[in-house]
Amino acid sequence: MGKTILITGSSSGIGKATAKYFQERGWNVIATMRSPDKETELTQVDNILVTRLDVQDSASITTAVEAGIARFGNIDVLLNNAGYGSYGLLEATPVEKIKRQFEVNVLGLLETIQAVLPHFRANRDGMIINISSIGGKMTFPLGTLYHGSKFAVEGLSEALSFEMEAIGVKVKIVEPAMIRTDFGGRSFDFNNDESLTEYQELVGKLLAALGPLETSGSEPIVVAEVIYQAATDGTHKLRYTAGLDAQEIVANRKVADDETFLAGIKAQFGL
Repeated sequence: MGKTILITGSSSGIGKATAKYFQERGWNVIATMRSPDKETELTQVDNILVTRLDVQDSASITTAVEAGIARFGNIDVLLNNAGYGSYGLLEATPVEKIKRQFEVNVLGLLETIQAVLPHFRANRDGMIINISSIGGKMTFPLGTLYHGSKFAVEGLSEALSFEMEAIGVKVKIVEPAMIRTDFGGRSFDFNNDESLTEYQELVGKLLAALGPLETSGSEPIVVAEVIYQAATDGTHKLRYTAGLDAQEIVANRKVADDETFLAGIKAQFGL
């Protein structure tokens, strides 16, 4: 029946573009999302199963994995794409929002991996691709929570790759830069308190810079192409950057010392 990929966060952006990209190349796709009843495009495509998976709902993760295997007989690749960005002042961020950032971007990712591992172990084969970000290699101001979660994805993915070798499973990390998705819309949570006047100049400069940065980003299809490369190149390569801007930023981070690199970020935001 061909190879099968399970994708979290398939309702828009990178997830949706990747679902279509793999389907067009003969793959079966388990396109998961929190509200599948609202999806009208992917449900019309052959070899795509649209089903519910909310990474904060353990039962939905198990049910989605079981439904995918029942439909297509196998899962070859798990793509952990679901996530969002929480930015803003740490002092102004409620504890429940701090927890949610890590529950979605880190704990939900880990629980989804756990749900697929018995299947991969039985097959002694499989692949886990985790969507990180250049934000897992460097930081922007006011991104304490988002960058913290993506640094966690980088570390857990790298460490996981060692134990996965025992069951024949590969781990890959894809690191996009700015992508033209709704990251600045429904996938963006910003926390501020204008009474904390000491921070407001920084808040204003960040918000002024984020708009142009987002609109200048790559299209989601660019990331879908890199995900497909990671899934099919037959190598044990761990990290893949997605987009020329990502490649440039990651390369600069590798060669610059902390003081120089952080000074460049400050200059970019007019700090």
